[in-house]
Amino acid sequence: MPARERRQVTSDAGLSKQRVVAEAIRLADREGVDGLSMRRLANALSAGAMSLYYYVANREELLDAMIDIVFEEIELPPEDTDWQAAMRRRAVSARQVLARHPWAISLMESRASPGPANLRHREAVTACLRRAGFSVLMATHANWLLDSYVYGFALQEASLPFDTGDEFTDVAEDVFLPQLPPDEFPYLNESAAALAAAGYDPAEEFIFGLDLVLAALEPLRAST
Repeated sequence: MPARERRQVTSDAGLSKQRVVAEAIRLADREGVDGLSMRRLANALSAGAMSLYYYVANREELLDAMIDIVFEEIELPPEDTDWQAAMRRRAVSARQVLARHPWAISLMESRASPGPANLRHREAVTACLRRAGFSVLMATHANWLLDSYVYGFALQEASLPFDTGDEFTDVAEDVFLPQLPPDEFPYLNESAAALAAAGYDPAEEFIFGLDLVLAALEPLRAST
């Protein structure tokens, strides 16, 4: 066997679909998904680019597998509690997972070939809502509304120029307030000053909004 082929076999040894997908997720977490290519992934794995096609047929199949892992990380709504508590836990888990994988937010609903974890997740969510008394149509409405809220919040959160309440206070005091003279922007100046003084944490907005959504859905359980 030529030396080049021996090196190729050695470098590709130990590859598996699980390892390929895991490395792709690590790259996407670090650099985003737009620049993820089979060649870039092969370099990260110290493998030949063509060897990856033994495990995934193309980039779309790779993205399907990556999104399936993301769905697998999200907690399913538990069956031993009421529907609001179950969907609350699922939404909180989804937000945490998407914070780890912000590249996935725009891809969660885009897969035409969903994987097994994706389908299990959707089945569990639909089952929770249907068992709670929502009609098929109302369960669909509720699912769309909850997912839109979670994805939208996760997208907005990923774009914020701060990560914690303390960082928000620093940004509010050092960046926002100097741009908000009270004679020109009295209400914005008042809000920024008050929130910074109170130690406001924007992360708490997720639960505030989520509970409003869940409360608004409750009366619709028995509607037709």
